[in-house]
Amino acid sequence: MSQVSVRNVWKRYEDQVVLERINLEVDAGSFVAIVGPSGCGKSTFLRMLLSQERPCRGEIRIDDQPLATEPTPERGVVFQRYSVFPHLTVLDNVALGLEAERAPLTGRLFGARRREAVAACREILAHVGLTSAHDKYPAQLSGGMQQRLAIAQALVKKPKVLLLDEPFGALDPGIRADMHQLMLRLFRETGMTVFMVTHDLREAFHLGTRIVAFDRYRTREEEREVYGATITFDIPIDRSRPRRVPTALLDRARRSA
Repeated sequence: MSQVSVRNVWKRYEDQVVLERINLEVDAGSFVAIVGPSGCGKSTFLRMLLSQERPCRGEIRIDDQPLATEPTPERGVVFQRYSVFPHLTVLDNVALGLEAERAPLTGRLFGARRREAVAACREILAHVGLTSAHDKYPAQLSGGMQQRLAIAQALVKKPKVLLLDEPFGALDPGIRADMHQLMLRLFRETGMTVFMVTHDLREAFHLGTRIVAFDRYRTREEEREVYGATITFDIPIDRSRPRRVPTALLDRARRSA
């Protein structure tokens, strides 16, 4: 698990300011749920944490070290759309990340190194409830199972920071509830630091140990290019108490989102 510092981060695209004055100090082992209206820069912020994009100003640090300029194994990511390879089996989908990392020239492992990687993949697949699906292809899996596979892909390299971009938004309510329980269990077991973007406020309060909202203070048309979104509220959630969403906090979040 890792501590993350975001210090006075700004993001601009040409003349459009998307984010401004983003400051966060996130303790290791936190689950930060990021909420806010569409277009306020939530996914942009996640891409900066992944190093797919870079801040125009300010800096992001992990364990007091500058963020790497490219994605690294210490940061895993799961998107809303399943990031799985349809021509590979479940096991090979998960093994691909290890093979690419450990054999960058050939992309394949052999012998003892292959057996070691397969054992690690089987362990991760057991964690996400896909023990019996090793030899299946993604097309043979339900939506929830495909998302479990995407989570296994992200976890197999044991990241310190996990980034989730609306990972459960396309799932049916029942499957979504199962995925919430899976995510909470994995969060407790791994001790990862998690950042999750979601439009679902109840999901944010159910999963997060901290709720952070992005929004624009200035919304007039002539202000939208000059000023970006920033953090409008930051609420810690006590996970030791029952996970009933406090009505006052939910109303406050709705007003911001």
